[in-house]
Amino acid sequence: MLSLKERIDLLENDLKADPPRISVYHDLPFAILRYDPQEEWILRREVRFLSTRLKSAGKEVVTISLAQLLWEIIESAEGLDAIAELERRQGFEKAQAQITTYLSDENWFLLPKHLAEKMNAFDPKKTIVFLTRAASLSPAIYHLSKLLDEMQGQTQVPAILFYPGSLEGATGLRFMGMKDRDSLGNYRVKIYG
Repeated sequence: MLSLKERIDLLENDLKADPPRISVYHDLPFAILRYDPQEEWILRREVRFLSTRLKSAGKEVVTISLAQLLWEIIESAEGLDAIAELERRQGFEKAQAQITTYLSDENWFLLPKHLAEKMNAFDPKKTIVFLTRAASLSPAIYHLSKLLDEMQGQTQVPAILFYPGSLEGATGLRFMGMKDRDSLGNYRVKIYG
């Protein structure tokens, strides 16, 4: 298995290519860089370094924090106090389910729509989006495989999802390395695993 540094080097070479060689489908310009969850702080530092190197090579890099999107959506819905009160009254599972509803119900604030709006503000010929802080969606707030499926056809801006988890086989990913979770192998994007 390649080290985190080796995976980042491969990704960097593919991002510097013209056109970038990260995506399998033209209407799903995403790739995943998988890292071990315990490498979170190392990854954050390496993402900053990678961003600097890409900018030096003439690329525009924009970082979108999935954690920030999550908090924006919670605040736009009923707010954190409502979630905290729900958790106190009915428990964590119920509060997590309510947040999932905020992110996936069209009567609230769809996560894919919110993400697409942010991404589509940028020029796909010049910009690369880094999607970070995916761990904020654990343990089961929103499945990243679902998010990528829903993003198909929603943007042309190339994006890298930095995925905390373990690699199972060639394409199976286990979010956050959680042993009680099945690994999912239905990602239709390139995985730097």
